[in-house]
Amino acid sequence: MTPLNDAASALAIVALIVTMGYLLACAAWPFAPCRRCHGTGCLRAPLGRAFRLCPRCRATGRRLRAGRRAYTHLTRHYRHGHPRRDTRPPGTRRR
Repeated sequence: MTPLNDAASALAIVALIVTMGYLLACAAWPFAPCRRCHGTGCLRAPLGRAFRLCPRCRATGRRLRAGRRAYTHLTRHYRHGHPRRDTRPPGTRRR
C-alpha cells in the first residue's frame, strides 16, 4: 500500500469513530443547551434588568440535537412506509 492509501484509510477510520461517538451522544443526551439563551430559558434586555422568555426554545433552555432530529425523522419515515403486519393467525383477525 502507498502512504496515501494508508492516510486515507486512517482518516476514514477516524471519521467513522467520530460519527459513531456523535450518534451515541445523540442517543444518550438528545437535548443540548439552547444557543440563543445559553440554556437559561430567558433573554435579557440590552439595557436594564428586564428579561423575557426565549421564543426559540420556548423557555425550556433546551434544543433537540441535529443528529437526534435526523434519527427521529428517519424512524418516522420508515414506520410510515412500513406498517406493521398482522401477526395473528388467519382465522382470528379483527374486523
